[in-house]
Amino acid sequence: MYRLNDLAVLAFCLTTLVPGQLFARDDGRFADSPLKPWFDRLASGKGLCCSFADGVRVQDVDWDMRDGHYRVRVYGQWLVVPDAAVVTEPNRFGPAVVWPYRDTDGTTQIRCFMPGAGT
Repeated sequence: MYRLNDLAVLAFCLTTLVPGQLFARDDGRFADSPLKPWFDRLASGKGLCCSFADGVRVQDVDWDMRDGHYRVRVYGQWLVVPDAAVVTEPNRFGPAVVWPYRDTDGTTQIRCFMPGAGT
């Protein structure tokens, strides 16, 4: 049985992710990945990150640190990652991953950001 909080997170994932290439695309292609259960439980201070299918792999040139904060390039613009959005557990996947969404004003926000392994 799902808890109310789990359903709220699922609703968030389905309704607030941005359209186009960053839209949630859980079409089953990651169902057999041994990392799927781990991704499904990933969370930042902002809550669950949803799943890997909702995240976007970030190339090394599209994320860095400046003034003690992570930055990530989304839609061609650099955004400072809120400290609460950083996933603090070790990255078992390897490359950096970002979970962006657009708020009701159309502003891109970061729900979760997982730095690349080795940082």
